[in-house]
Amino acid sequence: MSDFKLVWKNLMRRKLRTFLMLFAILIAFMIFGVLAALEQAFDSNASSSGDRLMIVNKINFTQPLPISYVQRVRALEGVKQVAHMNWFGGYYQEPRNQITTFAVDPGSYIDVYQSEFEVPDAGRRVFLSEKTSVIVGKTAADKWGWKVGDHIPLNSNIFSQKNGARVWDVTVAAIVTPKKETADANFIALRYDYFDETRSFGKDQIGWMALTTTSAAYNDRLVKQIDEMFANSPYETSTDTEKAFSKAFVAQLGNIALMVGLVVGAAFITILMIVGNTMAMAVRERTREIGVLKTLGFPGPRILKMVLGESLLLAVLGGVTGMLIAAAATTALRGAVGNFVGGLAITPVIMVMGAVMMLLLGLITGLMPAMSAMRLPIVQALGRS
Repeated sequence: MSDFKLVWKNLMRRKLRTFLMLFAILIAFMIFGVLAALEQAFDSNASSSGDRLMIVNKINFTQPLPISYVQRVRALEGVKQVAHMNWFGGYYQEPRNQITTFAVDPGSYIDVYQSEFEVPDAGRRVFLSEKTSVIVGKTAADKWGWKVGDHIPLNSNIFSQKNGARVWDVTVAAIVTPKKETADANFIALRYDYFDETRSFGKDQIGWMALTTTSAAYNDRLVKQIDEMFANSPYETSTDTEKAFSKAFVAQLGNIALMVGLVVGAAFITILMIVGNTMAMAVRERTREIGVLKTLGFPGPRILKMVLGESLLLAVLGGVTGMLIAAAATTALRGAVGNFVGGLAITPVIMVMGAVMMLLLGLITGLMPAMSAMRLPIVQALGRS
């Protein structure tokens, strides 16, 4: 009989106990997978190109800025391109079907975010030329079955048109695909000129600006220069790097990394205590059997490897199952929270972290019982009842 078969037989000797330990490990790794994916999604949303700056109203990012600011910022030395955007508050058919929607200047928007998304040339030409056209992220297009050329009734829960309607009729010019896995592709970008000429209030106002610089070396100087340029005006600005802006926005939800660490840490400490105690008890129950194995010629290191292999197998079985469930859960959550957290997924980095934690869990919980079994004298082992 092979060592693996012996390990498996010992592990499955008390099926209920093994099942309960597997379930506890499964839950711990499922929690880890989902929370790690959330933390990574928040971090990826808070990361960006080093040459991109964000300009918002100093009072609050929900307050508007005059569109005239765009040309004044664009004229500054070191500014490569400026895109202005306005939150639309869009949804499709029903308010619960919310879609991240911005009103943008088509040319500058594509220029500023060309590192994030791939826009087909044909769709780019249509978006630049047709006022009622929109570009749609692949996630949103797949979810609702939209294709290029489809007409969409796009609703707003914030704005209304001059005629009182809250629906903008738009046509899909292009379906854009993200250039990296963590980019949020659940969005619609409609043209600002169409939005601005039809809305009933807020004309010639924008929500914020995103600009790219010719070099990241200009960032600090431009941050200071832009805010000084609009100081003491009715619309003072707050300028920062996109990464800092996104991190500040995410910080409103709390310290995500700390919450993940505390929850996962508490879960794993509990699992360590449960599994470690159970493994020690299982080895004590098999003391006479260990003595017999040693009598038959099994050396101490081989006994150590078998006991340690049992705890490692337990950790891997529970951990892999938990990570698979976490992957399924994040896929399901992606559709529910994709409007707020883009790029939610179990990535290779998280899988590697999970594998390392499985190995550590197996080693920590099995090392002491394995060492005890290896050092146990034959006479003492056979004398125990």
